[in-house]
Amino acid sequence: MISDISKQSEAKMKKSIESLSHAFARIRTGRASPSLLESVMVSYYGTDTPITQVANVVVEDARTLVISPWEKPLIPQIEKAILKSDLGLNPSTSGDVIRLPMPPLTEETRRDLVKQARNEAENARIAVRNIRRDANNEIKALLKDKEISEDEERKALDGIQKLTDRYIAEVDEVLAGKEKDLMQV
Repeated sequence: MISDISKQSEAKMKKSIESLSHAFARIRTGRASPSLLESVMVSYYGTDTPITQVANVVVEDARTLVISPWEKPLIPQIEKAILKSDLGLNPSTSGDVIRLPMPPLTEETRRDLVKQARNEAENARIAVRNIRRDANNEIKALLKDKEISEDEERKALDGIQKLTDRYIAEVDEVLAGKEKDLMQV
């Protein structure tokens, strides 16, 4: 029973770290990355579709993405979708491809992006702590129902706390890497 609670908690904590990684992928650094456009949706035959499913997105150089739509009539819709997104990017069309230059980040913009990254990391920490709370409540309920002894409860709570500490340290590590990327000129 206790091992099941521990395994479930660890799986949920891993998902929190994965979610944080996806959130960090949406925060742009000075470099071009196709993952930046994952959240951009294009109207494709009346359905909102991720841009990566209607076009090929590749990195041309360190500061430029090239988008090659699979159907030429989609070019204006892709441009419109990029302009409507909160990415602050201006697409330029040349024939069959859309070039997306990444403007250099100012010091102020970098600080704002670091604040956003720290906020995402704090949300991940909160999620990990909530998972710990839920696991602790389940363990305490087992004790209350006399399914485990007090010693087993203490050992289980310590195990959950160690798991929580490990995943919070991982959140801090991922955040430090993202801050380093953002502050790199």
